[in-house]
Amino acid sequence: MPRLYYLGGFVPAAVILDLLGVSASLVFVSSALGVIPAAALMSDATEQLAEHSGPSVAGLLNVTFGNAPELIIAVFALADGLQEVVKASLVGSVIGNALLVLGAAMLAGGRRHPVQRFGVGAARVQAITLVAGVGALVVPSVVRLAQGSPLPAVDDPRQSFGSDLETLSIVVAFVLILAYVASLLASLRGGRGGPSAEQDREQPRWSRRKALAVLGAASLLVAVASDTLVGSVEHASSQIGLSQFFIGLIVVAIVGNAAEHWVAVVAAVRDKMDLTISIAVGSAAQVGMFLAPVVVLLSFLIGPAPMAMVFNGYELVALALAALLAAALTARGRSTARSGVALLTLYSALAILSALA
Repeated sequence: MPRLYYLGGFVPAAVILDLLGVSASLVFVSSALGVIPAAALMSDATEQLAEHSGPSVAGLLNVTFGNAPELIIAVFALADGLQEVVKASLVGSVIGNALLVLGAAMLAGGRRHPVQRFGVGAARVQAITLVAGVGALVVPSVVRLAQGSPLPAVDDPRQSFGSDLETLSIVVAFVLILAYVASLLASLRGGRGGPSAEQDREQPRWSRRKALAVLGAASLLVAVASDTLVGSVEHASSQIGLSQFFIGLIVVAIVGNAAEHWVAVVAAVRDKMDLTISIAVGSAAQVGMFLAPVVVLLSFLIGPAPMAMVFNGYELVALALAALLAAALTARGRSTARSGVALLTLYSALAILSALA
């Protein structure tokens, strides 16, 4: 991972390129590359803080900072009025974790271990949480369809949905957050161990003070890189020839989770599939049940207009297919390389369709 930190030089490079007024595509690429090491550094700092804490505090830290890079990017995008980019990036995070990360991990692990096994109980809980979260997310969209109104088009970034759907979005957001917090507390109570669990914990490599300092510095780097990244999206999309929808769904989603993606694949290669499932499916569920609702609530405080939890038809289909396929393949308690190919095939098809949308 330390080699990844060298990409941090792209953060000041992006700022300089932006100040010089050079091509927006160069600013966008530099900013995207700069977010990756900053997010990785934030993840490492959070992990070190967790090592200094008990299981309960560690769980809360992971919830708070696990998706912080994506949250920071979303805040800047909301401030610029790029609501559809925000929605696309949230959907992209769900399908990226459930399909791309899990698929790449199963394929990489399956090439070295023909059949990999993992705990069925924990995997099913993660899968059920993911499906339930996705189901709740699409409720406002279903209500809009039931009212006889069309879903928003992919290329319609500023469509108004009315106060009733905005109110429903707030209610659903609070329900999802409360449900996620309740499930988190239940899992923490169920996962507490005795003295042996404490003995198994790794010794932290950083002091608490160093971890806090690094976390603060990494958060600042992510904020700077996110600011230039979001500021260049509109012009970069036209220069590169890709829609803002594709950039949000695929590029921004991958950039915000790159470090976490790598950890999941490495864990699978080492035949630690329980960790891989927890990272991939657990992160997808966390985005649906925690990050997305938080972003919706923040939209009522940030930006030119509130962001209703109404997705376009492509996003609804992508969410449903990703959640159902990931749940089906993890419910068996075992995986092979062919399972990974199936997940990656669906992700590739969705990515291609989003580029053509």
